[in-house]
Amino acid sequence: MSLPPLTDARLTLENRVATLTLDRHDVRNALTGTALIDDIVATADWVNACDEVSVLVITGEGSAFSAGGNVKDMAERGGDFAGNVAEVAERYRRGIQRIPLALAAVEVPILAAVNGPAIGAGFDLANMADIRIASRKAKFGETFLNLGIIPGDGGAWLMQRLIGYQRAFELTLSGRVIDAEEAKAYGIVLEVVEPEALMDRVNELAARIAAQPPKATRLTKRLMKLAQRTELKDFLDLCAVFQGMCHNEPEHLDAVNAMLEKLAK
Repeated sequence: MSLPPLTDARLTLENRVATLTLDRHDVRNALTGTALIDDIVATADWVNACDEVSVLVITGEGSAFSAGGNVKDMAERGGDFAGNVAEVAERYRRGIQRIPLALAAVEVPILAAVNGPAIGAGFDLANMADIRIASRKAKFGETFLNLGIIPGDGGAWLMQRLIGYQRAFELTLSGRVIDAEEAKAYGIVLEVVEPEALMDRVNELAARIAAQPPKATRLTKRLMKLAQRTELKDFLDLCAVFQGMCHNEPEHLDAVNAMLEKLAK
């Protein structure tokens, strides 16, 4: 399946790992005022339709992962921030709010390689991934209140589910920026590595996941997400059906036979 055409990002596919690189380093990969929203949504749709993808990696080009919203547009009340209440609300719904909906629907594991500052909506974008690996140069800030606005892209929903209400509340209401080590201590990132080792480490983890049977991998991620909002009895019913599907896939027998061959050695 051919790669989708993108404007402000680059997309590659190698060994079942798709890597999306935000490529507007001139504006620190700001999500508004660029085509990055459309690029991210297009990539999410493509990943779900492409059986050749088992993992999606998201990272940023240049010094920043993403600066979030374009502050200059805010100052000028232009771009996505122009107009009355109803007009701004509609731009949010048709603009940046498409990202959390699109990434929440991605069927494969998402890894964020946070190469630099992830601020505001950029922080929230990182939190939409399943796993975050951070460079020591990374910084994280839910800084909306510092600008007199609220997390309009779903950040208040995302972060408290990731690290709990109290810590998410403190970070959001204080608007303070934390470094990678503090983010690891809070459970925001899984690992912190040296900048030059970031992509090697992320690609190592992505390759390990991508080597798993692909259909079962997609079903497992779906189950992990469903577990967050499903009662146990209903969840177990889904597990039974999904397991029946897995047992009837050729990839299951291939994996079992490979395991038996390994044990026989």
